[in-house]
Formats: sequence, C-alpha cells, structure tokens
Amino acid sequence: MTSPTSRMKNYRDLSVNGGLSPGFQYEFFCQGCDKTWTSPFKPHRMGQLSGWLSSFVFMFGNLRNAGRATGTFASASSRQAAGEALAAAQEQARRLFTACQQCKKQYCDDCLDGHGVCKSCQAKAADEARQASRNAPSGGDGQMRCPNCQCPSSGGRFCPECGFDMASTHKGCPACGSVMPRAARFCTDCGHGF
Repeated sequence: MTSPTSRMKNYRDLSVNGGLSPGFQYEFFCQGCDKTWTSPFKPHRMGQLSGWLSSFVFMFGNLRNAGRATGTFASASSRQAAGEALAAAQEQARRLFTACQQCKKQYCDDCLDGHGVCKSCQAKAADEARQASRNAPSGGDGQMRCPNCQCPSSGGRFCPECGFDMASTHKGCPACGSVMPRAARFCTDCGHGF
C-alpha cells in the first residue's frame, strides 16, 4: 500500500481559477479501466474575494495597483490551498484506488488480484515464466542439460562435466572480450562464431 504522504498521479485537475467562483476539484481514475471518481468542489474563499475585488477595480480603473496587489496575494494563497485540497482529495481517493504491488500504478479493486497485482503485471509475469521455460536448456527427455557440452545436469550452478556457469545470462567473446547475451551465436563486435 502506498504511504499517506506519497502523491497519486492518476488524476485530472478540474479546478477553476479566477472569476467569481474559484475552487478546487479533481477527477481520479483507474489506470486499468474506465472507472472514475470526482472529488467534491471545494471553493477557494480568498480567490473569491480576489475575484470580487478585481471586478470592483475593473469598474474603477484608477485602482489598478490595488488590483495587482490582491491578485498577487490570492495567487500565493491559491497554491497553498490547491496543495491542501489535492492532499484531502487524494486521501479520499485512496479508499477507491490502490497501487499495484509491482508497477505502483493506481487501480480499482476490480483490476487487482487478491495479492494487489494488476492484470498487466500478471500477464507480464506469465509471459516471463513462459519465456524462461522455453529458454531452459533441456534434452528430449526433459532433463536439464548444459548448453556448452550437453551433459545431463542434476541442478546446481556449474556443469559437473565442463564447469560451465549454468546461471550466467551473458558470455564473453574469446576473440575480443566483448560481453554478449548467452543466446548469441556470433559476436556483434568482431563476428567470432560461438
């Protein structure tokens, strides 16, 4: 679960700035489906006061400096009020959206499994497991074999016959020393065949 101080990123800002009825509102969404939740509109009282003063100053053009001063003051208080309103809205949204244990994106309960993992991460884990089972060196009898000498292996990190590191994911080119993926058939730097 995310900490209460961490910021959620799955929202759109629907706040109204300026005018006679400024305030803050946010729409939160599930990053896996189309479920949304909109926070209640929270009026910004200092912004309303500034809007009324700006309207008054507009009617009486010689008070421009007063209008600028109220606008600057309202802008400074607006940033703080927006941060507080967002924090309050996020606290409410945390009851509806949970971070995936793996990718940390926010999802509704319908898009997470019982372990807090999203469908996308579940599919990725299944693909990785399938890929690992395809790449596992084995003979026709289903027993693990050394990819270097094809000797049957009963497990362990090194081949009992040739000493090959069975857990390595890369290999070094004997001609130039470049590091290549274990499945490479030729060196990409010098063209040496493995």
